[in-house]
Amino acid sequence: MSGLLAHGMGTEPVAPDWPPLTEAEVEAVLGPVRVLWRSPRPLSAAALVERGGRRLFVKRHHSDVRTLEGLAEEHSFLRYLRERGAPVVEVLGAEARGEWVYEVHTAGTGTDLYRDALSWSPFVSVAHARAAGAALAQLHLAAEGFGAPRRRPQPLVSSFSIFAAVDPEAALEAYAAERPAVVAALAGRPWREDLRAVHLPFHRSLLPHLGRLAPLWTHNDWHASNLLWDPATGTVSTVLDFGLSDRTTAVHDLATAIERNTVQWLDPSRPVRPDDVDALLDGYTSVRPLSPAESAALPELLPLVHAEFALSELGYFHSVTGSRANADLAYRYLVDHTRWFTTDDGRRLLDRVRLRTRRSYESSTSR
Repeated sequence: MSGLLAHGMGTEPVAPDWPPLTEAEVEAVLGPVRVLWRSPRPLSAAALVERGGRRLFVKRHHSDVRTLEGLAEEHSFLRYLRERGAPVVEVLGAEARGEWVYEVHTAGTGTDLYRDALSWSPFVSVAHARAAGAALAQLHLAAEGFGAPRRRPQPLVSSFSIFAAVDPEAALEAYAAERPAVVAALAGRPWREDLRAVHLPFHRSLLPHLGRLAPLWTHNDWHASNLLWDPATGTVSTVLDFGLSDRTTAVHDLATAIERNTVQWLDPSRPVRPDDVDALLDGYTSVRPLSPAESAALPELLPLVHAEFALSELGYFHSVTGSRANADLAYRYLVDHTRWFTTDDGRRLLDRVRLRTRRSYESSTSR
């Protein structure tokens, strides 16, 4: 097990941030089990186990990353979704043991077709992109009415406050003030200059639409490897991993899905997958048509949607794992993902999203 490698910030496997789960420690939480598979995802340690003929999913966090109170926020959201009929896993419990915090879920139904894929790998088919879009819309409908406030400040949560504000520079200062690790990680970096040169031009286009976007608790990590699939129908059978969830907006979640599934960030020289963009949007709007404000906001939000998770990762790598190299990559993620949208490929993607959302809105209003 000491040789288990994890997915990192690039294409090559790396040593995991955290030691892999052992059968002994899982048994201390659950009793006798058999470990079937250990996840290569990098930011926690997780495993699929079997106990008494039943498959369960166990995830272990360091207490610097998640507390029981922090887990309770996302677990409350999961329970609400499940009560509304959404295809999410059942929360079975959570407990703290020393420096670790464990959570246990059912394994979900369906096949993990992307289990070995690197995070943010593209869909294997246009049909999967369309099904993922439809499933995201269904999740948003189920999430309506969940009235919990935003999550408390903690690492590795994808929120929407900085570019939801009229003054993003002041909002970033307020965001960082609640997160000392982010303050420390930004020290010595030209974040004000980068914000003004790279991010604020997109924010100026987004600003007129912000007041008409309804708040909604959202998944915030919608990519193919967080979904289980029904191979017979090609549809999504279970939605996994709500660790980044928070109160944002539906269009923020949709922008995240486009950004993480259709741009090949691990190899930016490879083209955007326009058919996947179309299919994802078509699947979504077939279930939940976008409002005029959402249609207008989506392409303007797309270059900014990653920013608060990038800042959260920056603080995590700087102060929790102590990796200067990964902190540098997280800062480049913050800036360069936005800057990419000023390239020819980035502008073409934004133009395509504008066209598809306009067509979808016109089609929904003509019915």
